[in-house]
Amino acid sequence: MASQAEKYGAGLRFDLVAGLTAAAVVLPKAMAYATVANLPPAVGLYTALVPGFIYGILGSSRVLSVSSTTTLAILVAAELGEFVPDGDPLKLAVATATLTALVGTVLVIARMMRLGFVANFISTPVLTGFKAGIGLVIVLDQIPKLLGVHFDKQSFFADLVSLFHHVQETSTTTLAIGVATIAFLITMEAVRPHSPAPLVAVALAILASWLLTLDARGISTVGHIPQGLPPLTIPSVAMVRDLVPGALGLALMSFTESIAAARAFARPGDPPVDANRELIAIGAANLGGALFGSMPAGGGTSQTGVVYSAGGRSQKSSIVCALMALATLLALAPLLELLPNATLAAIVIVYSASLIEIRDFASIRRVRAMEFWWAVAATVGVLVFGTLKGILVAIILSAIGLASQTARPRISVIGQKRGADVLRPLSPDHPDDEIIEGLLIVRPEGRLFFLNAQIVADGIAALQAQYHPHVLVLDMSRVPDIEFSALQMMIEYDKRARDHGLEVWLAGLNPDALEMVRRSGLAEQLGNDRMLFNTRTAIERYKVRIARSGFEPTTP
Repeated sequence: MASQAEKYGAGLRFDLVAGLTAAAVVLPKAMAYATVANLPPAVGLYTALVPGFIYGILGSSRVLSVSSTTTLAILVAAELGEFVPDGDPLKLAVATATLTALVGTVLVIARMMRLGFVANFISTPVLTGFKAGIGLVIVLDQIPKLLGVHFDKQSFFADLVSLFHHVQETSTTTLAIGVATIAFLITMEAVRPHSPAPLVAVALAILASWLLTLDARGISTVGHIPQGLPPLTIPSVAMVRDLVPGALGLALMSFTESIAAARAFARPGDPPVDANRELIAIGAANLGGALFGSMPAGGGTSQTGVVYSAGGRSQKSSIVCALMALATLLALAPLLELLPNATLAAIVIVYSASLIEIRDFASIRRVRAMEFWWAVAATVGVLVFGTLKGILVAIILSAIGLASQTARPRISVIGQKRGADVLRPLSPDHPDDEIIEGLLIVRPEGRLFFLNAQIVADGIAALQAQYHPHVLVLDMSRVPDIEFSALQMMIEYDKRARDHGLEVWLAGLNPDALEMVRRSGLAEQLGNDRMLFNTRTAIERYKVRIARSGFEPTTP
């Protein structure tokens, strides 16, 4: 067997290779995403350095790579674009630091409140639609840089019209650079997925820029990048109130994306991803990054996929990637100044287009048409209302989706398979199943609460009118809990039923539901005779009652 030292050495080699490979992909993309946020490219490097390093120490996922992402970049652009419309560099730097610190603070507070479950709040169809909308917004935002044209940005559809009017001003050289970069990236991704194609593209573009003196020919380049360590930036307390709403949306998306990526690339045998620990790790990463010029950060699927594919075994790969960002700032900044902006725009377009997953829409539509329309609505919400308000649209749609699924729980009439001790819902597939005359067994499924209590009551009343029972047994075995409003309705229903000569029995109460029935006084109202262990007990008791009365139960 290999010694512990040999295993550690092998793991370190894997992490070193994975970290270097990830850096080759992450650092060019981080710079590109900073330009999406209308921030200097150096901010992308700061984000890959500080948050990536802090998460590498605190995170629970072994492979999650934390830096900037496409979704966060466009949300930052929307928030800071409204707050610093004139683009003043000093105010923009302070606002970025304040926004990043607020994102970190929100995540840490969420951990203190044990809100890790919030990662599951936005449904997958709605998130699919939201990301597609984000992808369309990002692609449209980068096309002017790809064409070398400029106009004032407004809304998605207004920008689409403006692009159409300015397309004749296209710089053919700029377009050629962008198209060549896109073609190279797509080809490399097809031939060798997760290769350092962005790094190669950046290197070739810098070489071409130097040889052809593109900046002297009027081709837009990255320009000055501060060389050295990230500058210390202090967040502004005065900006907090205005930036809090945007920070809430950014924190939600950062955490949601991070958890999704961490869970997607967990290997068998890895420790489970701890959602509450992730809140602390990502929160601390943002708080630390805020002091060193970072934009809001989170875990990204594409960059995590690179670490996973390259064989990363632990967060040492993230630390290696962060150190490479530091080396870039210390040594390579003068070279990066020659990079054409069209190359960065091409990188953003190629890797943001993956957010628009047509196949996912088709899969959702194939399974549930209604949820397909929720996904479409989420996409339209982003395009019409903007990215930050689009988050609110996504949350509202998820809430509506949850409400619609729980508002109409299944209500089944339970019958017995002829000649067998099998109880199951009546169905056209089993036309010979029996029910006992005068006894109606109804099984609601799901939590009973204010939103569905009246619907369930109406459904049971309709069945009561159809079967005319003497005894109604509510099989509560599929009801995990009963909310106060539903309990009150059950109490009133039992009183009205007795006035009309109908007995209501409860059977198969789960522990939590039973506790609520006792606390509400319904148990006392029913008495022990009408609260039964399960449905079979109810059937036997009803048969005994019929036998004592001198009548035999019959089946319809």
